[in-house]
Amino acid sequence: MSSNHPSTSDLFPVPSSPPSPLIPKHWPGISIESTAALQAVLKDNHVKWNIFFNDSGFHNHIAHRAIAYWALGAAGDLIKAGYEADSSYQRPAFESPEKITEKNFKDHLGDRQFYGAYLAFFTDIVRQQGAAAAIEQYIFAKDVNIDPSAKKKPDMLNRFLGGLVHPMIHLGYGLEFNLPGMVIEGLAEAAVHSDDSASRIPDDFFDYSGGAKTIAEDTFSRFKSLLISSPDTKSASDHATGTHVFTVVARILKDPELGKVQDTGSGMFIFTMEHYASKVIEYMSDWRVDGTNPADIENKLQQLSWLNSVLYGIGGWSKDKPFNADFFHMHLVTSSIFLPSYVAYLKPSSIEHLFRGYLLISLGWWISRGRPVLNISEFYASTTSHPLPSGAIPSPNKDTLRPTNPTKVVTPNAWLPIIETSVVHPDDHLPKLQRALAHYATLYGTREMGRKDFAGTELEGAEKLDGTLFIRVAGLTAERLGRVREGQEAGKWDRKGFYQPKL
Repeated sequence: MSSNHPSTSDLFPVPSSPPSPLIPKHWPGISIESTAALQAVLKDNHVKWNIFFNDSGFHNHIAHRAIAYWALGAAGDLIKAGYEADSSYQRPAFESPEKITEKNFKDHLGDRQFYGAYLAFFTDIVRQQGAAAAIEQYIFAKDVNIDPSAKKKPDMLNRFLGGLVHPMIHLGYGLEFNLPGMVIEGLAEAAVHSDDSASRIPDDFFDYSGGAKTIAEDTFSRFKSLLISSPDTKSASDHATGTHVFTVVARILKDPELGKVQDTGSGMFIFTMEHYASKVIEYMSDWRVDGTNPADIENKLQQLSWLNSVLYGIGGWSKDKPFNADFFHMHLVTSSIFLPSYVAYLKPSSIEHLFRGYLLISLGWWISRGRPVLNISEFYASTTSHPLPSGAIPSPNKDTLRPTNPTKVVTPNAWLPIIETSVVHPDDHLPKLQRALAHYATLYGTREMGRKDFAGTELEGAEKLDGTLFIRVAGLTAERLGRVREGQEAGKWDRKGFYQPKL
């Protein structure tokens, strides 16, 4: 691996500190060594490998693991070791059949052979216009989504949220860490992605219903609120407008038609959206986002963060079965962490389009996996808020403090061993999930059960939700995937779903 790629130096600078208190903070451990290793990996990956590593369109996660490791404070040697493991099965970069220009931009959308050409195109665009303008123009603008004159519907927002939201995740890393190269790769990835199902994001999502400020006034107010103020999660909870997302979920759970989805293999999500998207859209019709109102934006961020953590964590739990760490639901958590980064860059209308489109995709994936029930009360009664690592434990000195619970002498902070084992685990998704859950624990860990915003929804047991949700889910995941640092065998993500037996 060489770090000498002069043409990419401006694309992968030293990552910036997060611009908002709602964006994850970097863990201690970042150093000159780890930063140099990260930059070398990102530059090498950018020039050497394609964004897909096989003909099925499976995604290159090299940059995702490397950045997550760096943000969690892992040493440079671990970042390099992760790259060595991930690059062993990648597809080399290759030239596209022709150059992409403004004139033919829409002609090759969805064609993976043109990734290199779109990469070159967006390199020029982002260098000239910046990330925010490029994203607005090529993801959210109406003419790159609905264009009757185009040979085929461009559907860029659909593509951006396609492929288990990988383009959104990839570009999100670019925004969170101020890495233009990641933004460029994410835009190119979205351009060559299949739109999966044209029914996903309906055309009327592009009719903005929000309020009245000019763009300049709105941008100032959003940045003033989200970048300067400390997050007041309790206050944000009191600014809900419209139907709460937990009520949307409760109504979907009661709909017998939406519980009939069966495993259709790789086409399960497409099948679900083609047959049930209109019904899901009807249930979420009153879930709106005022992109000019910082309090409403923050409230909807909270709702989406809690929703996807609940769908993955409580949805995967069962009283009489091992935890089902669903591979697809896991991506809903790892993608949600980037929403605040998008807020810092997007116009009000685009914030609404993104949030509502993202909610539709999240609910679609939940339904497509069998719509697992959410036994919230039983989950809290049966899981621990202080999961312990396995294997040999230290022998505390006789002068060590003696809390009431002696396990807290050797594991005073349950998060630390979870993070440590995640950054040496062979699976590249695990550190990303645990980083997201740890961040949500930081934001929402002080939440007490019984708060009216959750208790007042139609979701059974929602009043039981409190800030320990995230460590409970992180502990279950660590056990399911294996605490390899402590000697357990590495496990795998579950892919069997939650489908009801056929009668």
